[in-house]
Amino acid sequence: MKFAVLGGTGLIGAQVVENLSAAGHQAVPHALSTGVDVITGQGLEAAVEGADVVVNLTNSPTFDDASPAFFRTSMDNLLAAGAKAGVGHFVILSIVGVDQVPDLDYYRAKALQEDILKAGPIPYSIVRATQFMEFMDAVLSWTAEGDTVRLPRTPLQPIAAADVAGIVAEVAAGSPLNGVLNIAGPDVYPLDELGRLTVSAKRDGRSVVSDDSAGMFAAVHGDVLTARSDARIAPTHYTDWLS
Repeated sequence: MKFAVLGGTGLIGAQVVENLSAAGHQAVPHALSTGVDVITGQGLEAAVEGADVVVNLTNSPTFDDASPAFFRTSMDNLLAAGAKAGVGHFVILSIVGVDQVPDLDYYRAKALQEDILKAGPIPYSIVRATQFMEFMDAVLSWTAEGDTVRLPRTPLQPIAAADVAGIVAEVAAGSPLNGVLNIAGPDVYPLDELGRLTVSAKRDGRSVVSDDSAGMFAAVHGDVLTARSDARIAPTHYTDWLS
């Protein structure tokens, strides 16, 4: 099969391309660096021409109120190009609980992306993942002041990017779900505890203070970002990943 992987040079995309290629498929990565722009449409028709499956892993450059416009425009452009090319399966990566956090602009934007795909003309699959383990350094940086990091006790269930990429590639090579697959790592932690595990393992000397008003995840109430009962649980534990 031939796959057009938009965002195919990023953290997840590059590994999806590797996994599909290792399985004997033709997986072609596309990104701004390869001359494909999902916002202006430059290079899109050529990118999806002849593809059996489009995997869209592009992401908004910001997490603020500009992100809905990115996902609306990019999805409209990709669905139009895909329909014209006769693509039979369209895959996106989303977030577990994305429709349960109305106070976050970025989560509303990702929920919009899902809705546009569901209403579009191409059979689809949505893979919703919990937070990537690889993002913890960024999360720590958002609320760091000197040697102190303030983090809320929001429950998270982190998943390794390699596990995400493997499942996305598997879903993309299968029949369209016309629905959602939730995936998560094996362990649930309060975010402040994740922060302490991370700074301890990296010996960076900072201390983590519990503060339920700190950072983006303070807007999350309850355990909505952890796995649903029907979720597929990936094998990599955070403590093993850290080591």
